[in-house]
Amino acid sequence: MFKVIAFVTVATLPLTVWASPQMHEATLPLMERVFANKCAGCHESQAESRAPQRSVLAEMTPEAIYDAVTIGPMVINAAGLTDDQKRDLAQYLTGRPLGGETAGAASNMTNHCPKKKLPNPLKEPFWNGWGVDLNNDSFQPAKQAQLSAAEVPHLQLKWAFGFPLAISAWTQPTVVGNRVYVSSSNSFVYSLDAASGCVYWSFKAKAGVRTAIVVGPGIKGSTPTRYPIYFGDVKANVYAVDAATGTLLWSKSSDSHPSARITGSPKLFEGTLYVPVASWEELARTGSHECCTFRGSVVAFRANDGEQIWKSYSIPTVPVKTGKRADGVQQWGPSGAAIWSSPTIDLKRRVLYVGTGNGYSEPATGTSDAVLAMALNTGELVWAHQLTPGDISTVKGATFTSDLDVGASIILRTLSDGREIIVASQKSGVTYALDPDHKGQQVWEHRTGKGDQDGGTLFGSAADSQLVYVANADSRYGADEAGGLFALRLDTGDEVWHWKPPVPPNCKPRDLSCTPSQSAAVTAIPGVVFSGSDNGIMRAFSATDGHVIWEFDTMRKSFHTVNGVEAHGGSIGGPGATIVGGMVFVNSGYGHTYGIPGNVLLAFGVTR
Repeated sequence: MFKVIAFVTVATLPLTVWASPQMHEATLPLMERVFANKCAGCHESQAESRAPQRSVLAEMTPEAIYDAVTIGPMVINAAGLTDDQKRDLAQYLTGRPLGGETAGAASNMTNHCPKKKLPNPLKEPFWNGWGVDLNNDSFQPAKQAQLSAAEVPHLQLKWAFGFPLAISAWTQPTVVGNRVYVSSSNSFVYSLDAASGCVYWSFKAKAGVRTAIVVGPGIKGSTPTRYPIYFGDVKANVYAVDAATGTLLWSKSSDSHPSARITGSPKLFEGTLYVPVASWEELARTGSHECCTFRGSVVAFRANDGEQIWKSYSIPTVPVKTGKRADGVQQWGPSGAAIWSSPTIDLKRRVLYVGTGNGYSEPATGTSDAVLAMALNTGELVWAHQLTPGDISTVKGATFTSDLDVGASIILRTLSDGREIIVASQKSGVTYALDPDHKGQQVWEHRTGKGDQDGGTLFGSAADSQLVYVANADSRYGADEAGGLFALRLDTGDEVWHWKPPVPPNCKPRDLSCTPSQSAAVTAIPGVVFSGSDNGIMRAFSATDGHVIWEFDTMRKSFHTVNGVEAHGGSIGGPGATIVGGMVFVNSGYGHTYGIPGNVLLAFGVTR
């Protein structure tokens, strides 16, 4: 049993403080001192920090904070605290007791779907996983979209679904067999009805799920036919779950490093699941942490039972001791080159492509901030093309002074003359076209923004047969320079058009409630491009000239949800829109490290 025993005001935010019977009032000043000594340097920093501010921490679940300080990215920072102190700190910061995580289960919701047999989920129309296809072009053909350019201006909100106990809606919805598979920071994966939003089931992962869900073909010999869905969590676990019931089929770890996580969606091809692995280790470079020993990787699992086939690191060299800092803390390297996004499968060349992030520590390598081609069968590195050499993150206070990841999925496209190119958009603000037949030799490049650690292209571009559509974030440069959408010719990189968002009046730099930076992944259908912004607006643009044909402001304090969960919108900063069967699905509330938190899935459609 827990009870409210005090209120603490931080800036303008009232925090309700919960305590166990053993947590008396004398403990409260202790928790404030713990926060001041262990956490405030980053979480109350006035510098431009990646760490979520205290107002964001207050909206998290206590379970999320407890995980962060026990087995997550803040383990180093929480060194010296007892387990009871860690629990008290989590409850103190959130104003809620530990143990309420089951409130996110579908069984606690009021909108259960009638029992219905799962139809063949791979029968069109569908949107399966990140990037819609193996090429990661995020272009939904007319047959699948079933939404014309003429209908888009008439889109209306049909229903909203609230994620319980979540502060970030960070998963691109998968829609197959008229069911939506989606997750959020609350660790639950949900199966919903696409037409109404009623809930079929939920599955509790071991940690938050950022990846899109991938649905596989029926399992041979199963009666009735069972269709597995695959996804990863932010503790680097990989799951296969029954699409009809939510029953776990298998679960495996993709990496033993304590900082490892999966943010990029797995790709399924010919019975193999390809899983990219990233980490948060560079966020713990300060203090007593011996930095850094993590290396990005792709892990190939046998889809039917989770048996590992191969694991290929983005940095072939195993980290070794490289010296000590002035304070005596041991340093390691090389490290980093995390793989943040979903792999791209090249059927013709039998390789997969991934983009890599910056290096975490010296020495520099040739595979950070790069495009890598790996053999599908073995994971062997076929070639690497580095876009930014020598990019190794350094920390000044709570601010990163580098970090130009290739964090967006690579796009594979065929040109009108039959040639193929791969397109890579980087946080540097530059988009590149590379030749897959000549070891990634550069074909063209085009700058769409200034770029920086939170700038350029963050989560992904989209491409049709003629153009690639690139969104710009550049949130650190103020509202007058942030945001923008560009259409570039695939064959030459020449700009066809670009659109600049309106500048909200009196918008202060880094105020994402008004800054129109466009960090979310882009989605396209014939004649239309969808792009969301950090100030919560989802827009649809004419693919011909870039003028806005529809927009919806998701930054609302509350939505009436079909499942009765209190929900509000926030930044659209990670996944793009999912478009299938005449409907558009948008997650609002990307509150991870930066952005405005939210917890709502919105479904739009037209009346026909």
